[in-house]
Parts: sequence; C-alpha cells; structure tokens
Amino acid sequence: MSNHQLNPNNWIDLYSDYLFNYTITRVNDREIAKDLIQDTFVAGLKSMKNFKGEANERTWLISILKRKIIDYYRKINSNKGKAEVRMTYVNDDQEGDWLEERAEDDGQLNAEETIENSELGDAIYNCMDKLSEKEATVFKMKTILGYETETICNELGITASNLWVILHRARTQLAECLEKKWL
Repeated sequence: MSNHQLNPNNWIDLYSDYLFNYTITRVNDREIAKDLIQDTFVAGLKSMKNFKGEANERTWLISILKRKIIDYYRKINSNKGKAEVRMTYVNDDQEGDWLEERAEDDGQLNAEETIENSELGDAIYNCMDKLSEKEATVFKMKTILGYETETICNELGITASNLWVILHRARTQLAECLEKKWL
C-alpha cells in the first residue's frame, strides 16, 4: 500500500478548479458541473474507508467524478429514452451496431470492467474532440442529450436532412476513431 493519505479538508482548495475544468468540458453547464463536483466530494467522504492509496488523492477524486458524469448522462438519457447511438463494429467473434453493447453497465462492475468502462468513455470523448464543432454539437444534442430533431434544427438553424447528414458523418468518424483507439 502506498503512503498516499486523504485529506478532505483541503479538497476544495486543491482540486475544485481542476475538477471543474474537467467537468465543464464534458457537460457544458456550469451549474451541473458544480453539482457533479459537490456529489464527487460527498461520495469521496462516504467512501474514504475504501481508499487503498493506490492512486493519489486527485486521481482518486477524478475516478469518482468520471462515474458521476457517466451516471448523469445515463439519468438524462433514461428520462428521454435510450440514447440513439448506432455504430457498426466487426471483430473476430461478432458483428453488431449498438455502442450500448460495448458500454453496457448493470451497475455491478468489477475493477477490470470499471477501468474498461472508464477507458471507453475517455475514448469516446477523445474521438468527439476530433469532430468539427458542428458535428460534435449535433452528435451530443441528438445522441447524448436526446434532443428532438426539430429542436436541434431550430437551435442550430439547419434542416432535418442536413442534421441527418451531419449526424451520419459524425457517427462514421466516431466509429472509425473508436475502432483505432478502443477495439
């Protein structure tokens, strides 16, 4: 066991800015970002007894925050229906077209699955960073946030057919990127 020790009295001073910058790039909403960071600190306090010292304090808090962000998106997607994420993949054993098959989580992950799930989330966000701003915005609004086509078109001033072309291009690029970085 490492000699890393937790000191929650310093968390806000030492880590709040870093955690906020990390979160705001993933949720694009200041209030939600603040709430997620607060939830992270509370979860950290509750699970201090489980801290093994295998990572430093900041890394441990980031791992909790990543789970909070994933839970946030799961919650908003479950409220609006399943996320519509279609990406074709082929490997030696099977062929499929639902990203959810790759990222499915029943809430009872072992340590290896937790790391793999976190790595997939990071890979998706890294691949999204390679999209154009418009492609990333359309993909996030439709697939992650579950906005209706009409709402997206009105907000972005595009036609429905333009939206679907942009979405198709984004999904194709994401699938290619994920194939290189994840599969």
